[in-house]
Amino acid sequence: MQRNRELKKVFVIYITALAALLLFSFPDVSAQKKDSTFIPLEGGQITGVKEKKTVSDIYHSPRKAALYSAVFPGLGQVYNRKYWKVPIVYAGFATLGYFVYFNNSHYVSYRDAYLDFTDNDPGTTSYFSIISKDVDPKTYAGELYPSTYNKQNSDWMEQQLKDGMQFYKRNRDLSLIGMAGWYILTILDAVVDAQLFHFDVAPDLSMRILPAVRPVQGLQAAGGITCSITF
Repeated sequence: MQRNRELKKVFVIYITALAALLLFSFPDVSAQKKDSTFIPLEGGQITGVKEKKTVSDIYHSPRKAALYSAVFPGLGQVYNRKYWKVPIVYAGFATLGYFVYFNNSHYVSYRDAYLDFTDNDPGTTSYFSIISKDVDPKTYAGELYPSTYNKQNSDWMEQQLKDGMQFYKRNRDLSLIGMAGWYILTILDAVVDAQLFHFDVAPDLSMRILPAVRPVQGLQAAGGITCSITF
């Protein structure tokens, strides 16, 4: 049982690390924004320059990212061009899948052993593969050794088999829940990345002083300087 507890701790730590890596890879919402008062002068007229959005800026769809990720896990990350996240997605599923298989196989072994131990049939002895060989069957197997077994030892062994069965069943169910949670997390990750796909997150903080022209009352334009801050 001590080994099972250690294995469970490793499982929790591993999945937590994968989830943290996926979550903390979300783009930073403190995006770069440019605030500038520079005004170019064209043909004696003061004009403003507006940035035009491209078709890809408008139509990168979070809905598509969610759908792709739901239909085929990892495809939403590919759609968002976050290719490096795909191995993380499948590492999480592979790990959880392994623990589902591991716990289910042990649950089945303990279940069969428990049923064989309690059916009073001398021909069903699968519990020998579970119980340590250092323990003499003559002390607990009443259906095989009715004259030498100890009732207290038999009851204790039965309880151990039952506890092991319930332990692995619970861990199997938790692993299945974890897999469902991981599936939902990968979809949320794809949606967030899609929403922030064109969000400029460059860590640039700078200030530029440039010559500029400004309108002055009674005059067409006047020379001056402008301060441009990027943050």
